[in-house]
Amino acid sequence: MQLVEVEVMRLGLDRSNNSYVVILREKEGERLLPIWIGQAEAESIVIEMSKLRRERPLTHDLCKTLITGMGGTLRRIQITKVENRTYFAELHIRVDDRMIQIDARPSDSIAIALRFSAPIFAQEDLLTSLLFDDSSEETESIPSVAESEQSDEMTPAQLQKYLENLRPEDLGKFNI
Repeated sequence: MQLVEVEVMRLGLDRSNNSYVVILREKEGERLLPIWIGQAEAESIVIEMSKLRRERPLTHDLCKTLITGMGGTLRRIQITKVENRTYFAELHIRVDDRMIQIDARPSDSIAIALRFSAPIFAQEDLLTSLLFDDSSEETESIPSVAESEQSDEMTPAQLQKYLENLRPEDLGKFNI
């Protein structure tokens, strides 16, 4: 199995089915991996990428606390395969001298990896050769979450509005 390191490029809302999509991009290249995810996971990813702090821990914060509390550290995540339009991932956790692999959804894995600053890897054959075209005048590009100028005081309502206003077109135009 050939793995390629990827990073979160963009997050958006696919209005055709009202679901969120996270776009992963090859770290040393241009290939992409779009994965449709739930709203809770999208919010968790945005919160971590924007370095927003909540009064109480979210589920993915709790996962980080559990892993570190048991003496572990997340070494990496791997998006391993897709079957029947469902993606599979693994958390690779080091505890003492053991490496533990835990089956997980990619969306949860990404949210946890961001909290650990752990690398994200994807099976090479999952990546697509679609190219991201920033020169298109047909689409209005939005900055990535990491580039956006958002206050640390973003309310849940502001975050929800931000997420709801993202469109597939915001991700850019893809050329085959």
